[in-house]
Amino acid sequence: MPTIRNISFFRGVSTLSKPIADSTHSIPEIAFIITRIELDNGITGDAYLLAFHYSQQAIAGALRDIEPIARGWDVSKTGEFIAHYEKESEYFGNVGLHKWALGSINVAMWDAWAKTLKVPIWKMFGVCRSSVPLYGSGGWLSYSIDELLDEVTGYARRGFRAVKIKVGSAELANDIERLHRVREAVGPGVNVMMDANQGMTTPTALALARAVADLRITWFEEPLKHTDFDGYELLRRQAGISLAMGEREFDTVALRELIRRQAIDLWQPDLLRLGSVEAWRDSAAIAAAHHVPVLPHYYKEYDVPLLMTIPNAFGSESFDWVDDLITHPIRMKDGLAVANDGAGWGFSFKDEKLTELK
Repeated sequence: MPTIRNISFFRGVSTLSKPIADSTHSIPEIAFIITRIELDNGITGDAYLLAFHYSQQAIAGALRDIEPIARGWDVSKTGEFIAHYEKESEYFGNVGLHKWALGSINVAMWDAWAKTLKVPIWKMFGVCRSSVPLYGSGGWLSYSIDELLDEVTGYARRGFRAVKIKVGSAELANDIERLHRVREAVGPGVNVMMDANQGMTTPTALALARAVADLRITWFEEPLKHTDFDGYELLRRQAGISLAMGEREFDTVALRELIRRQAIDLWQPDLLRLGSVEAWRDSAAIAAAHHVPVLPHYYKEYDVPLLMTIPNAFGSESFDWVDDLITHPIRMKDGLAVANDGAGWGFSFKDEKLTELK
């Protein structure tokens, strides 16, 4: 079987990069770290993580640490590599930066292994559906009202059937006004969702949910700190709105606890934070066993193919940030995304858009 001969790391910045902010973050640029593995048969596999400006030296160090461990590994033995690396990284903890590094190598291994077999990722697991609903995401709190409405109406004109905006303003009235303006702008035929990025308290989240009940908000995402299980349980019982969470999780502890409390409606796994395709699919299986749909965080280029292989797929999040950096962006028609037919993940990063990390 082919083995990993070389590993390189690159940085890319979205051509759409500009300062943005939500309730808990101010983000100066939209940047990515790309991992590229090369096999001894000449095939390459790419993976990327959304890095923004955070802890650049720390994540670079974690990737440099995993590089010699992965080099020489049989690319088909993704599960064995996970187990091996988790033993190697256990001393300083298997969550956090080590999971991001593992996820980068794992996603690239799947890309290269599927390319070796000359099949798309989604054909390797059994297909449950041929397309996946896609929703337009953004609506940053740093936007003016005009910028907000321009974005959501732009999504609607492009065929998106759902849009998500940020909430968690310092003044609750601002969130309420923004949601009303968005609902008015997109009309009744487009679903509207709201995301607080863990930036609200239980009383304010409950007050917001009740104040906008007439707008038919499809789900309320991360209203509270992701470890506040009591708060999620209370909101689920009293807010009258579906709750979504999961993007901050490095494992399934929160998912299992919220399921036990009947305090979650939509599970939002982050492929890179969970650390592997295997962990993503395992979490989806736990959710399926308890009739919880899967609505992953951010990575549509990976999530659409994976969602096609599970029975409880709900939809995929869409930003345009990476589209200009890759060869074959995800295609969408009438609000439905279709995975690429090419081998592996079906796309590659354009070398001229990347800067190698030395």
